[in-house]
Amino acid sequence: MNYFRTAMLLAGLTALFMGVGYLIGGASGAMIALVIAAATNLFTYWNSDRMVLSMYGAHEVDRSTAPELVGLVAELAGRAGLPMPRVFVMDEIQPNAFATGRNPENAAVAVTTGLMNQLSREELAGVIAHELAHIKHHDTLLMTITATIAGAISMLAQFGMFFGGNRENNNGLGIVGSILMMILAPLGAMLVQMAISRTREYAADNLGARIVGQPMWLASALVKIEGAAHQVPNYEAERNPATAHMFIINPLSGHGVDNLFATHPSTQNRIAALQQLAAELGGRAAPSVGANENYPPRGPWGRSSSRRGPWG
Repeated sequence: MNYFRTAMLLAGLTALFMGVGYLIGGASGAMIALVIAAATNLFTYWNSDRMVLSMYGAHEVDRSTAPELVGLVAELAGRAGLPMPRVFVMDEIQPNAFATGRNPENAAVAVTTGLMNQLSREELAGVIAHELAHIKHHDTLLMTITATIAGAISMLAQFGMFFGGNRENNNGLGIVGSILMMILAPLGAMLVQMAISRTREYAADNLGARIVGQPMWLASALVKIEGAAHQVPNYEAERNPATAHMFIINPLSGHGVDNLFATHPSTQNRIAALQQLAAELGGRAAPSVGANENYPPRGPWGRSSSRRGPWG
């Protein structure tokens, strides 16, 4: 059902994009817009990972510079049946993480220093497993495509505002129509893009919890990251809000409600789904949001829970 919903939402986004092109220039306008979007998608397909990693100043680490982290990623990638992704660290206090790359063979997982410092080893494993689930589901490419199409729709809507009202064509767009298109088309694209993102987060939570074998580890990590995200600003994310959907928790402040304008499902809803999965797998009940408001700084290799992971 998640894949079906995603396909329908992506089809709706594409239809909206073609519709805006048609309103501006008829059939030829739709075709020109499609060519532009295809060229943009081709560029982002090959360069999106480098662009976003550079944007956040992420630096690559290996077994010599971060042996514990890279070893954990390697173990979980093996459990997920994935090639070893490249591992990056961002010098950012806010705990968070994202995955990027056009396919599993060219994927990367990036975590912040805040994530490594404030989460336990088990919680960090849950977060990494979630990001590996995005890679396995090819979500990193999907979100790149949706972001590109949404951006193209906004660009076309602005183009129509300047030229749509001055052209006497069969579409009869006019000044009023141009203004409405400029407002409603980007809004519609944003809603569809966010709906796709939220759908994929639930799927990644489920698969990530199965990869790590303990849904509670991910649920506990979500509690801590959610609390920190509202207390510790991520200035780079604030400057680039279009990338917010990539992170495991929205890095922007004031977006904790599960509504049409949220890039992620509410953390409460995600934990409820993980609680249900934990019950199915025989795990313990997950913590609720707010149960750990004063999240103490804990290194990922410090105190561990009584239940040990598959890596010992």
